[in-house]
Amino acid sequence: MSRHWRIEQDEDGIIWLHFNQADSSANVLTVEALDELDQQLGKIEQASPAGVVFCSDKPSGFIAGADVKAFSRITETEEARQQILQAHAIFDRIERLKCPTVAMIHGFCLGGGTELALACRYRVSRDDPGTRIGLPEVRLGIFPGFGGTVRSTRLIGHLPALNIMLSGRALSGSAARRLGLVDMSVPERQLKAAARHLLSTQPKTHQPTWLQQLPGNGLLRPLVGHFLKKQVAKQANPAHYPAPYALIRHWTKHANHRKAMYRSEAAEVAKLISSDTAQNLIRIFLLQDQLKAQGRKSDFKATHVHVIGGGIMGGDIAAWCALQGMRVTLQDRAPELLSQAMGRAHGLFKKKLKKPLLIRDALDRLMPDCEATGVTRADVVIEAIFENTEAKQQLYAQLEPRLKKGALLCTNTSSIPLEVLNSTLKNPARLVGLHFFNPVAKMQLVEIVSATNTDPNAAQQAAAFAKQIGRLPLPVKSSPGFLVNRILMPYLLEAIILLDSGTSAPAIDKAATDFGMPMGPIELADTVGLDICLAVADKLAESLPVNVPEKLRSMVSEGKLGRKSGQGFYLYSKGKAQKTAVTEQANLLPGLADRMIIRMLNEAVACLREGIVSDADLLDAGIVFGTGFAPFRGGPIHYAKSEGKEKMQPRIQTLESDRDAGWADIFEH
Repeated sequence: MSRHWRIEQDEDGIIWLHFNQADSSANVLTVEALDELDQQLGKIEQASPAGVVFCSDKPSGFIAGADVKAFSRITETEEARQQILQAHAIFDRIERLKCPTVAMIHGFCLGGGTELALACRYRVSRDDPGTRIGLPEVRLGIFPGFGGTVRSTRLIGHLPALNIMLSGRALSGSAARRLGLVDMSVPERQLKAAARHLLSTQPKTHQPTWLQQLPGNGLLRPLVGHFLKKQVAKQANPAHYPAPYALIRHWTKHANHRKAMYRSEAAEVAKLISSDTAQNLIRIFLLQDQLKAQGRKSDFKATHVHVIGGGIMGGDIAAWCALQGMRVTLQDRAPELLSQAMGRAHGLFKKKLKKPLLIRDALDRLMPDCEATGVTRADVVIEAIFENTEAKQQLYAQLEPRLKKGALLCTNTSSIPLEVLNSTLKNPARLVGLHFFNPVAKMQLVEIVSATNTDPNAAQQAAAFAKQIGRLPLPVKSSPGFLVNRILMPYLLEAIILLDSGTSAPAIDKAATDFGMPMGPIELADTVGLDICLAVADKLAESLPVNVPEKLRSMVSEGKLGRKSGQGFYLYSKGKAQKTAVTEQANLLPGLADRMIIRMLNEAVACLREGIVSDADLLDAGIVFGTGFAPFRGGPIHYAKSEGKEKMQPRIQTLESDRDAGWADIFEH
């Protein structure tokens, strides 16, 4: 009796092999599921059906991938290699079936799920925004290991397949159809009919053009491989992220040699999967699941959102909610701000939706609302006005009597404690912090802020709402700066102190990016806006030992606000920082990265000690997704523990004694 797979044979002799993983909301290729699949294939071979359709009974999608949790438990390279070889044998068995086979795809079809689909003769996908097909393994520090490098290059050509694998991006059904990755992309009502059509007509399978096959020529591969490495180097440091470079080497050496490519795939992926980088990236992936789980504690669903504040944050929050299918009303006293917000929303919809009808529908869901008529109908009301306590409290006094029963009242404040903001409400327990980060469309994290008197049910509803709009909810305790800004600000301020002491801005930024940060702190401060950095720093300084550099204050008073004003610590041309080259001498400055990173680590420990978040894992997740803290290091607390007390203490002792307060606590958590 199979727990995960079910065979159903219809009157036409077609076997429908249903995957419905037990005790899971999504299908994942665990060792047990693969073993059972192997057993089902034996039954199919004996049945000699007219065809086989691989399908999923999960609403969430086809197959989400391999078992990432199992990856985190692998410590030996040979153990990983044997598991990969087992998957190779099973997928080869699918490919060798004498009858035609179809993968019928809806929702998520990623990683091992796509590799299973590639083992079928045909693929048909549902044509809607929810269908996502891809090979994102590079984001876990590995590359496709279940035959994906062999079958994808053979099916759609070398460069298209490598582009999918190196970028880790997921494709819609229609985009996959254009590439030839799937044979048909149809509306849901036609999905089964399309699968039957492919089995009955058995059309010629997709073949790449000669031009798509040309890069695989043995004489050209080294040149193409060199070009690909140069392109990847613009995005990923090989010392930090070895997987894309390993994939390029694997392809350069073995492309078009099927058996050698399978052997190399198993060997190379097995080595990668047991590396520190892959294990830390897998850790971050699993932490992402922990954040998603925060939004499953309530069944709250919103259909109408009202946002107050038509500036960058408020306008972009409104646009994002409309993009997720909700009706949104956007309120501001200044019509010109609403006009600008609608213009930015149109740009976002064009970029994300592509199709004119979908763009039109999204714009129809987003309504400017100077008169605040949407307040009484909204399930969620989000205040996103400027950071002023009195202004926010006056607004709440107007809103509270008009809110419908059960509506969530949220604030996007970035630094003001909720105990202060909710003190004038008749029902202070209903106010929840919903702190988005800029840019809203790119930053996944949303802090769910609770005061001591916040209704826990309201906080859980806010987390459910964040998950509903595709964001990662992080529950945090109300305190100055909450979690992310509190930990990020000492890092930024230390960088400004270094700058003021004579270290060049490019050298400071390079030290941070060499550590693994996605952007240096000086450029990040310019990007956030120096006026915003100053406002947050001043707010933190009211209750925490934060020294605000005079240089930051003088820059703001001179109107040098960063990228948005064309000048901050850098000059900007067409939005790009004009940086001088970093000299070799500057590169050799000792402890430059430590000066900044250890400030973050110390503040992280303080937040953990004060219970700003419930545990170290959630803190690591928040800082990785909220600041971009080097993902391959697994998060700040995990990084400190991995480095170890003996290795870290000498580095700490070189810094000022007031900056290692609480450090020993890192090794107790």
